[in-house]
Amino acid sequence: MAATLKPSAENCVERKLLPQALFDCPAPAKLNLFLHIIGRREDGYHLLQTVFQLVDHGDMLDFQVRGDGKIVRQKQIPGVAEDHDLTVRAARILQAEIANRRGGLIPGADITVHKKLPMGGGLGGGSSDAATTLIVLNHLWNGGLKRDELVKMGLQLGADVPVFVFGRTAFGEGVGDKLTTIVTPPSWYVVIEPGVPVATAAIFDAPQLTRNTKAVKIADFSESTSLFGKNDLQAVVAGVYAEVAAALEALGKFGEARLTGSGSCVFARFDDEKVAEYAVVCLKPGWKVWKAKAIQHHPLYGLAE
Repeated sequence: MAATLKPSAENCVERKLLPQALFDCPAPAKLNLFLHIIGRREDGYHLLQTVFQLVDHGDMLDFQVRGDGKIVRQKQIPGVAEDHDLTVRAARILQAEIANRRGGLIPGADITVHKKLPMGGGLGGGSSDAATTLIVLNHLWNGGLKRDELVKMGLQLGADVPVFVFGRTAFGEGVGDKLTTIVTPPSWYVVIEPGVPVATAAIFDAPQLTRNTKAVKIADFSESTSLFGKNDLQAVVAGVYAEVAAALEALGKFGEARLTGSGSCVFARFDDEKVAEYAVVCLKPGWKVWKAKAIQHHPLYGLAE
C-alpha cells in the first residue's frame, strides 16, 4: 500500500467492463500507540483507553456485485471458515439492514481478500477487512447508510471494526467504540511479526493483567514528546509467548519497542524514514519485519459520509 494514497474512492480500481465492481480496495493496519485497561464492565468487557494509529500497510480486497443476492468469498483463508469470516459477516449484516430499510432483493457480492496482515497480530487485519467491506458494499449497493450508522454496525462484528469505519487516527475509550479524532506527528513505524497468533481472550482473562490503570486525558497524550504510556497487555503476552519477548528485545535495540493490541506484533516509532529503513535492514535476517508510514485518514474515507 503506497504512502501517498489519498482518502477517496480513487484508491479502489474500477474496471470499465465491470462497472459494479471495485478492486484493490485497501484495508490498512492499526497500531495501538498505548493501551491502558482502566476497568471492567459487569458483562466482562474491559474498559480501555488507547490511540489507534492508522498506517499505510495492510490487506487488499476485491468486490464484484452479484445479481443473485449471494455473498461468496472467492479466496480461502487458512483457519477461517467462510461463515466465520468477518468480511462475509459484515456483508450479510449490511445486506440485511438495507433490505429492512427498502425491501426487495438486495444484490450480493463476490469478495476476495488478499491477506498481508497476520491473524492474531494485534494489527486489526480482520477488523479492517470487515470495515472496508461495509464501506465499499454500502457504496456499490447504494445502501445510503451514513458513517455513524456503519460504525455502530461495525461494533456488532468486533471492538476494532468501528475505528476503521470511523476512518481517522483516533483516541479510543469505552471498549474502543468511543472515538475522538486526533492528529499525530509525521512518523514511521517498524513492525516485527513474531509469527505466532495470540489468543486475545486468554490474555484479557489472565489474573495478572492490570485493570486499574489511571485514566488519562487526550491532552496528556497530545502534549507528550515521547512514546506515551504503555500497553498493559505487553507483560502478560511477553510472559506467555517467548517469540514476542524476543521480538521486543530485538527491536528495542533501535528504539522503545511496544506491543500493539493484544499482540503478537511489536513496533517502534521513528521520526526519520532512513533510520527506520536501517532498522529494517538490520533486523531482516532474523525476523519478518516491515516499515510503514503513519496516516491520518483511512484511504477510503471519502466513500462514507
